[in-house]
Amino acid sequence: MKKYYDNRELSWLKFNARVLEEACDNSVPLGERLNFAAIFQSNLDEFFMIRVGSLCDCILVGHESSDNKTGLTAAEQLEKIYKRCSELAVTRDAAYFAIMNTMLQGYDVEQVDFRALSKREEEYLRKFFEDEILPLVSPQIIDKRFPFPFLQNKGIYAVAHLESKSGVRIGLIPASGAFRRVIPLPTQGKLRFMLVEELILHYFPLVFPNYKVISKSLLRITRNADINLEEAMFDHDLDYRDMMSELLKKRKILTPVRMELSRSLSEPAVEYLRKHLLLQPAQIFYVKSPLDMSFVYTLREKIEPLLPELYYPLYTPKQPRMIDKSRPVMEQAEKRDLLLSYPFESIRPFLQLLDEAAADPEVVSIKITLYRVASHSKVVESLINAAENGKAVFVLVELRARFDEENNIGWSKRLEQAGCTVIYGPEGFKVHSKLLLITRKSEGVGYITQIGTGNYNESTSSLYTDFSLITASEEIGNDAAYFFNCLGTGTTEIKTSHLLVAPAGLQSKIAELIDEQTLLAKSGKPAYIGLKINSLTDKILIDKLIAASQAGVKIDMAVRGISCLIANVKGFTDNIRIISIVGRFLEHSRIYIFGNLEDNPLVYISSADFMTRNTIRRIEVAAPVFDEIIKARILHIFTLMFTDNQKARIMQSDGSYTRRHLYPNEQPQSFQEMLMKEAAETEQKPAKKGVLVKVKKLKRK
Repeated sequence: MKKYYDNRELSWLKFNARVLEEACDNSVPLGERLNFAAIFQSNLDEFFMIRVGSLCDCILVGHESSDNKTGLTAAEQLEKIYKRCSELAVTRDAAYFAIMNTMLQGYDVEQVDFRALSKREEEYLRKFFEDEILPLVSPQIIDKRFPFPFLQNKGIYAVAHLESKSGVRIGLIPASGAFRRVIPLPTQGKLRFMLVEELILHYFPLVFPNYKVISKSLLRITRNADINLEEAMFDHDLDYRDMMSELLKKRKILTPVRMELSRSLSEPAVEYLRKHLLLQPAQIFYVKSPLDMSFVYTLREKIEPLLPELYYPLYTPKQPRMIDKSRPVMEQAEKRDLLLSYPFESIRPFLQLLDEAAADPEVVSIKITLYRVASHSKVVESLINAAENGKAVFVLVELRARFDEENNIGWSKRLEQAGCTVIYGPEGFKVHSKLLLITRKSEGVGYITQIGTGNYNESTSSLYTDFSLITASEEIGNDAAYFFNCLGTGTTEIKTSHLLVAPAGLQSKIAELIDEQTLLAKSGKPAYIGLKINSLTDKILIDKLIAASQAGVKIDMAVRGISCLIANVKGFTDNIRIISIVGRFLEHSRIYIFGNLEDNPLVYISSADFMTRNTIRRIEVAAPVFDEIIKARILHIFTLMFTDNQKARIMQSDGSYTRRHLYPNEQPQSFQEMLMKEAAETEQKPAKKGVLVKVKKLKRK
């Protein structure tokens, strides 16, 4: 195995470990630490459902091809994954109980168990169980006379090994879905609560009064959710939207890939469950903290009003520095390019742009690609208003946006009913691009184009860092018009002059730009590449970056999640520096930089990570930044990341990550906090004409 490559799945687990580090960080507010623990678990659930599920499928069908970077087979990857996940489970448990213990000691917030209850509280809970829970439970016996039931994906069950003279007998009670999860105790001046599944497990004998309980535990199953859409559609003559609805039903009943237990069940009971669920011993995990951490968001609603100091201070996205809120956004965009930087700046001007376009008599059409939108989407409402106002509204809705399929199916129906033209992504390619084209006709045809790095989603715009570029550039508008014409006719070979569009023109162009910097370095000239992406797995681009590093190109990368390239490996990646920032907001924007920062480099923003699925298997768009003020601002943001000494982790030559240590006389600096401060300052003193930010040379300490 080459020491400058890392396995995709193991690299992702390193990223999720960095999320878990935030739950262990004493400098993070307690409530936020609890949220990070919940995010860690949610991430891991999806990882098992998709990535582990896919590897299990490979073994099931005998497809044992190796990872093209590390040479690990699917079985070898799973072995390493299960081992690492067991280690992380211990860390998560320790983090959770440390948080809850600190909450109890300092803030009178306590998750109780029956050992800590007073007699009065126990009587209260027993009555609550008998009145509120017992009438709703659906207990089952499982043995050779009763068939093994279907267990819901991520559902929580109370299970017990019951005494029997004729083999293993299991008692089962579904403990999620029909019940309120957080049960508060009537304690004056304190917030004490119990989780409903613990209550059900405790009173298990009341539900099975005629059986002796040998051992009992809470149980949770994770099922494979990795459906191959192309195979599923083969030889089916169904409407595409109907097919997606059928696939969503299938996802709920796929093979289990993990079983979690909260306590030690007897060995016969565990073996009985394992064999019926077709699981291997390595797929069984013992977890001491709650099996499902989603209750912490409900808990937050109770705690934050009383103890706001347990959470980050409320931050409201600011008025964007480039937008004059007293004037129409379309009018401003026609005079100069505009940039919005989420979540530091508000999405409102973008929504205003859509509303203006919907009402403008000179606007003849609005075209947009939708991947993920908010549950109550103002973006979709604006598109519906535009259609009702007589505009030609063309919407590509990507029904294959994982876990948002149902939401998107519903929106596609509403858009159609309003008179919009709705199409779906071409066969074999998800449309992940974030592109909007507004076409106006007065004396001639004019375009306003918006290119984003993140989804058209008001909810995530306050949580994810993203860019939204609005331009009236004729060149960009012509490319965008051609792009939408290709989508409308099912063409995926989209070759444009300025936009970089995958699958035909993104990977090859990026490789060419890397080669140009490599040739500069070989000729003894300064050469530089800067990248901010979420994931790096594309082997073609990885090998190009390695070659560039060997030629002497200085390469700085901020890679939030997966990186299959290991930095600082002597003789190969000596000139590559990789950091990862995990903080209050999810780093989501993508920036590509080619050329020295001080010498007017090429700068692109994009929806695409450097993953093969993005560069050659999806419809993606990268847009060049022409405006010098906007370019300088993006470069300023990029360089600011590398001054972070609070939330940045630096990749080491063995693929591990370490936090930066403060140098003598160095002040603590958090990249995201610095951008929050800048946004607040410019809102108070807006720079209506823009300010050209001087970009400092990046130091390598």
